[in-house]
Amino acid sequence: MKVTICDERRQLGREAASEGAYWIKEAIKNNGEANVVFVTGKSQVMTLFYLTLEDISWDKVNVFHLDEFVSIPKDSLASSYSFLNEYFLSKIGKVKSYTPIDSDEAKVEETIKALNDTMREHPLDVAFICIGENGHLAFNDPPADFDTKDPYILVELEKRSRKQQVSEGWFSNLDEVPVKAITMSISQILTSKHIIVSCPDQRKAKAVAACLFEDISPLTPSSVLRNAASCSLYLDRLSSCLVYGDRRTN
Repeated sequence: MKVTICDERRQLGREAASEGAYWIKEAIKNNGEANVVFVTGKSQVMTLFYLTLEDISWDKVNVFHLDEFVSIPKDSLASSYSFLNEYFLSKIGKVKSYTPIDSDEAKVEETIKALNDTMREHPLDVAFICIGENGHLAFNDPPADFDTKDPYILVELEKRSRKQQVSEGWFSNLDEVPVKAITMSISQILTSKHIIVSCPDQRKAKAVAACLFEDISPLTPSSVLRNAASCSLYLDRLSSCLVYGDRRTN
């Protein structure tokens, strides 16, 4: 894992986007197209902004979502569908294909099967992800399933994960946050040729330190990134404040 510590989140977004753009272009050059998955959330705003400024042939890129709440309305900004359209897709023009995650609770099994069939035909070139405050990757909360080989799975969200959604302002209270989500699995994330992790803000500091220093375990899902073939972790001064010498507090 390569760790880059930036002075602030704009620099973080710029550098993460620059590396991600390079690998997308390499995939297009080598394969004629690129398969890219995106996470959503406030931590990704700067990365997505700078990525829209890159000279990329987006009409040769297949776009996927990392996760989505079950039962959330598509027009809610808290949904991955709405967020990615607002901050990214609306600014880059036509892509080769776009595969959102259907949030309809009545269609969960059908949706997961379709996603898995599609993903098996589109090996990932680049994954843009983040680390949750509880150490989750996508919505793989601890203890995460490290064993499943299914690309997408249904999960129940841990309370800490749902509280993060409230603290970020997506929901006004915990009762509004969905309790289930469809998420890309840990094993599928690790299949990506290149993983770009944009992780700013002090509220992520303990999770970042755990990612780097804890034993690789389902109890610390992000720790598995140390097994990735190519993973770049981008931090700012706040999110990296516990990194040097493992200075976590109890």
